[in-house]
Amino acid sequence: MVRMLRQLRKPVLTVLKWQLLATMALVLVSAFVSGRHGAVSALAGGAISITAGIAAALAASLGSARSPASVLLGALRGEAVKIAVALLLLWLVLSHYGDAVIGALIGSCVVTLLIFGMAFFVREY
Repeated sequence: MVRMLRQLRKPVLTVLKWQLLATMALVLVSAFVSGRHGAVSALAGGAISITAGIAAALAASLGSARSPASVLLGALRGEAVKIAVALLLLWLVLSHYGDAVIGALIGSCVVTLLIFGMAFFVREY
């Protein structure tokens, strides 16, 4: 497991940096367009997908990587955890933050979730 976490470390950390940068850019744009509530909503959307991505990476690293089937099962488990965590956090934000700007919240969440998928393209050099 420790070996798997080391292998995931560089791609996951690189993508987390990209997600943070994208979230900050979306916060600034949303603040300009929709004010304070737009900025908070964009920040919440980015935080949701960053949290879901970290949970997915941890869940994917729990399995053994002894065969292609176990690697695939680990990846599917990670994706299932990411979707479940993202939906739960979206529900929590939408149910508790009455002034949420839906476009900023969902837009930021979707953009940063898509960025997480780019971890596949990060090379370990």
